[in-house]
Parts: sequence; C-alpha cells; structure tokens
Amino acid sequence: MGILSWRTKRAKGFTLLEILLVIAIIAILAAIVIIAINPGKQLADSRNAQRRTDVNTILNGIYQYSVDNNGNLPAGVTTTDTTICRSGAADCTGYADLSTLTTSGRYLVSIPFDPSNPASPSTGYNVVQNANGRVTVSAPSAEQGASITVTR
Repeated sequence: MGILSWRTKRAKGFTLLEILLVIAIIAILAAIVIIAINPGKQLADSRNAQRRTDVNTILNGIYQYSVDNNGNLPAGVTTTDTTICRSGAADCTGYADLSTLTTSGRYLVSIPFDPSNPASPSTGYNVVQNANGRVTVSAPSAEQGASITVTR
C-alpha cells in the first residue's frame, strides 16, 4: 500500500523538461516573427519617409520665398549641388545657407535635417538650381537604394 499511496499522492505540475520545451517553442516562434517583421527594413523605410517629407518641405519653403520675392530664389540656392546648412548653425561656410527661409518663421520654422544626421552643421539634404531655373532638393543619404529627389 505504501507504493500505491505514493502514486496517488503525486504532486501535480509541470516537469522541468516540459517547461524548457515550451520556452524553446516560444523562442522559435518569436524569432520567426522578428524575421518576418524585419525591424531594420521598417526603420529604414520610416527614415526614408521622413526624408521625402523633409525634401518637399524645403522645396515648398524655397518656392514660397520665390513667390513673395518676385521670382528670386534665396541666395543659398546656386547652380552648384550644395549641402544645406542647418538652422542656427554657427558657421555655414561651404554649405547652402537658407536661413532666409527661417527668419521669423515665415516660410519654415527650421530647416529639416536628415534623421540619420542629428549632430552635424549640415542638414544632410542638397539643393541645386539647373540651367533652366528649376530647383532640385535631394536626400543623398537615402537608405535601401532609394533615390529621394524633388524638382520643381
């Protein structure tokens, strides 16, 4: 009766092997989900979306300035493809200075900057005027082989 009573009084619960097996299955499923979601690609896509918005914002500010100034573009827009200087930068030497767009927040509150370039005096965006007077703003740091340029 001693052996029989031991079997009937056995504690109910999970064994260590069962718990480890469930944890392993959950880890495998989590890895599959992470690979399917691909967070690196998702983050790059969101940064590219921000770049598209920024390029359009800068170009809109340039053209609003042009409309208010008899068709004249800001002095920083030249026929040389130049990186745009960030708002409030101490020195814009070598960069396209579009600070006239941010003066009193009339056209832009601040010049947008590339999301992967947060601590530079440049915005990470380029501006150029072609021989026909059309202005192109581009994001040369676009990820995943994307080409982000807007011309008007």
